[in-house]
Amino acid sequence: MTSKPRIAVAKGDGIGPEIMDATLRIMEAAGAELEYDFIDIGEKVYLDGNTAGITNESWDILRRNKIFFKAPITTPQGGGYKSLNVTIRKSLGLYANVRPCKSYTPYVESKHPEMDVVIIRENEEDLYAGIEHRQTTDVYQCLKLITTPGTEKIVRHAFEYARNFNRKKVTCMVKDNIMKVTDGLFAQVFRDIATEYPDIESDLRIIDIGAALLADRPEDFDVIVTLNLYGDIVSDIAAQITGSVGLGGSSNLGKDFAMFEAVHGSAPDISGKDMANPSGLISAAVMMMEHLGQLSVAEKIANAWSRTLEDGIHTGDIFREGVSKHKVGTKAFADAVIERMGQVPINLPVLKLDQDSFKPIIIPEYNRKPAQKDLVGVDIFIDDSVKNADELGAQLLGLAKGALKLKMITNRGVKVFPDGLPETFCTDHWRCRFVNSENSKDVNQMQNVSKEDLLELLSVLTRANVDVVKTENLYYFDGKIAFSLGQGE
Repeated sequence: MTSKPRIAVAKGDGIGPEIMDATLRIMEAAGAELEYDFIDIGEKVYLDGNTAGITNESWDILRRNKIFFKAPITTPQGGGYKSLNVTIRKSLGLYANVRPCKSYTPYVESKHPEMDVVIIRENEEDLYAGIEHRQTTDVYQCLKLITTPGTEKIVRHAFEYARNFNRKKVTCMVKDNIMKVTDGLFAQVFRDIATEYPDIESDLRIIDIGAALLADRPEDFDVIVTLNLYGDIVSDIAAQITGSVGLGGSSNLGKDFAMFEAVHGSAPDISGKDMANPSGLISAAVMMMEHLGQLSVAEKIANAWSRTLEDGIHTGDIFREGVSKHKVGTKAFADAVIERMGQVPINLPVLKLDQDSFKPIIIPEYNRKPAQKDLVGVDIFIDDSVKNADELGAQLLGLAKGALKLKMITNRGVKVFPDGLPETFCTDHWRCRFVNSENSKDVNQMQNVSKEDLLELLSVLTRANVDVVKTENLYYFDGKIAFSLGQGE
């Protein structure tokens, strides 16, 4: 006899315990085959002096069970407390955040009654790496890190998800017209992997117009895959225009671990008042049962919930005179869903999952391809609040007498030397590009330099009291330029 899967469950803070209890009752009524290990996370743990919001014992349970069903938590105000969601996602390799956004008109008011979009957001890298520095009096920096393996995982996950759930199109949203290296990588990987799925339509949108079109014509989209920050933004846009963020659930998926949660917060203002809508956590439960292969349970929960909405039994957040029939609290809403277990909606779509065709998404191991890496120069970032661009350029030209020659200076990305425009506003942060003095004009034909050349230049600048705050080496990979040009270069 196969043992029941054990999952970790956190009831969370605020309305968390109420909506979790309601959801667990619904899951039991649907016949979920599960065993539970309850753990404490969030506000109580934070206030006990644990700035991570989770104990070592809870980590052990999570790592053993590998499935985490989580209610919303409260992070105390004030500094020193780290985001538990980000910590869990990154520590356990939950690379994919999957967030369905669907309208339930006319039962939940929405300007987009046909909306049915899934946002698949990269969950581990991008600006969420949180690598930031203050470099000068004026300038602060946040590093955007995009990797080939991270991009391949999330893009392939999007196409596999589309195939599993009979979705017809995957749209990639990037800003590769500006961030040609990082977003350019994401876009190119998307194009390459799309060729492996000829049965699924693919297209690529610039994130700004893509987000605008999503808000205006969401019916034009099916599955959207994008980078971490963009995904955070467009998933909130999508959830909002469905009519209620409170109905949304999400999954966070990795190779060996999965976390399921509602997308809304802990709403401490209505805690303990039997007012909260448990629908977001119910939606997350459906996704969890799909992930565990208990597809009939997922169907029962989803269809009973949809039938409850159709019958006009609504919590206060979605109650509307003339549409809703009964205004209920958390417990009564759960009771209504349980009463309709085994029923299906009449007007809303019926969830029917094919046990034979549904399969877990398995991402192949990353195969790192060797590349020829050639050092061709260096960007040296300098803090100088006294000199203007021409004065700094003249100083650096006079100092650099070795193998490396000053090619240009930029300020906030714009070329200001040589031949800069007097109208360009400059801060105290200068990017100074040095390349081989024998061939410095064509960025595609630069000659190699050595690490010793870089060290010699840095030594010269240091002796001249030039305040170097950062360096970035310039490389060709397989003979191709692997760095951005200055605006105007």
